[in-house]
Amino acid sequence: MKPFTLERSQTLPVSPEQAWNFFSDPGNLVRITPPDMNFRVTSPSQGETYAGQIITYSVRPLLGVAVDWTTEITHVERPNFFVDEQRFGPYRFWHHQHRFREVAGGVEMHDLVHYLLHHDQLAGLINRLIVAPRLRRIFDYRSRILKEIFPN
Repeated sequence: MKPFTLERSQTLPVSPEQAWNFFSDPGNLVRITPPDMNFRVTSPSQGETYAGQIITYSVRPLLGVAVDWTTEITHVERPNFFVDEQRFGPYRFWHHQHRFREVAGGVEMHDLVHYLLHHDQLAGLINRLIVAPRLRRIFDYRSRILKEIFPN
């Protein structure tokens, strides 16, 4: 089955180092995730992001039901990109590339997410009706909050 994708870009008025320091800190995910998801990082802070890093979370993605989520940081090239991949959680497959590129006026942050759902037969319908709109809403919220955190 071909993975579903979500792709977003946003320019922030910050240096590459500032962008890296903010986005590579899992604790900041709480700040940029909609409050109704009750997102919490449950693993202890591990300092600098590194390949092989395991991060655990608790999140309520849908209908208030809590889900444990474990990701691994699989690739790191400071300050240009890092990749997190789900090891356990709500998706059958989750691969999220975070890329940062210096541009005039700041840094372009580019997210590319590939994901698969558990129910192959119904995946297209579930994605279209529930998952894709929810992911768009999460990333829309994130975009708005980042404009507040990093105003022009």
